[in-house]
Amino acid sequence: MAQPPYDPYGGGYGQDPYAQQPSVQHHYYGGGAPVAVQNNGMAVASMVLGLIGIVFCGFTSILAIIFGHVAQSQIKRTGEGGAGMATAGLVLGYIMTGIWVLAWIFYLGLWAAVVGSSAGTTY
Repeated sequence: MAQPPYDPYGGGYGQDPYAQQPSVQHHYYGGGAPVAVQNNGMAVASMVLGLIGIVFCGFTSILAIIFGHVAQSQIKRTGEGGAGMATAGLVLGYIMTGIWVLAWIFYLGLWAAVVGSSAGTTY
């Protein structure tokens, strides 16, 4: 049996070498589009309140701690997203609360020293 002659352009016999190839269509069945996990609102609130805690003298940091603990328990129970934001809110809340407690202790101690030293002098 004889082989057909060699075609250097890669085209088959009887085919147009410049013809457009048919496009491939992919069909995805059973499941549809992937569903995005919704973040917990308390986790978002905890992180935001922890971030702005430095501006509001630590008062929002206390709320960040409360919301962070509530968010973590809700995320464990419901499987929502936002565990990282809840943890970030807790960390920021504890850090800002600690910083502001130390600042208030220093401030009140300074005032006590100034008032105490002025009360002891007589003119």
